[in-house]
Amino acid sequence: MSHGVPDSHKARAPRHARVYAITCSDSRTEATDEGGGIIKAALAKAGHTLSGYAIVPDEPSRIVAELARARDAGGQVALITGGTGITSRDSTYEAVCGVIARPLPGFGELFRMLSYDAIGSAAMLSRAVAGVTREGLIVFAMPGSPPAVQLAMEQLILPELGHLLEELGR
Repeated sequence: MSHGVPDSHKARAPRHARVYAITCSDSRTEATDEGGGIIKAALAKAGHTLSGYAIVPDEPSRIVAELARARDAGGQVALITGGTGITSRDSTYEAVCGVIARPLPGFGELFRMLSYDAIGSAAMLSRAVAGVTREGLIVFAMPGSPPAVQLAMEQLILPELGHLLEELGR
């Protein structure tokens, strides 16, 4: 599908990104982290570099600290899974929004639209969010369910990763 100007930007875009993966969970381990596994496999298949990976409790201070580690590890992008719902323990949205200087509202909007096709009106419960921090780290926060991670990675994040980096470098 050709879209003109975005295609010309994508043509100049870097082919590979340095990405830091974060799972926000109080119960997951590396062995049981399906969402993190999907992220890592998708990045490897697309030729991106994993600059780090962590599982952190769904606590805003821990999430913000891990985002700083992502940047220190040379990450250009941080992909977070988990903690975007509305339970009392879901605080990824608040933590990420607190560090975003330039929001990308289209990510959450498109994610919920695509999710609606799969899960119906329950898609409105997702607080998927994305943006760029003051330091220039691109952050995507998506739900923890494996199908949601797959959808976000395949249909939204991976197709635009290089384009995002190209735009930030302008």
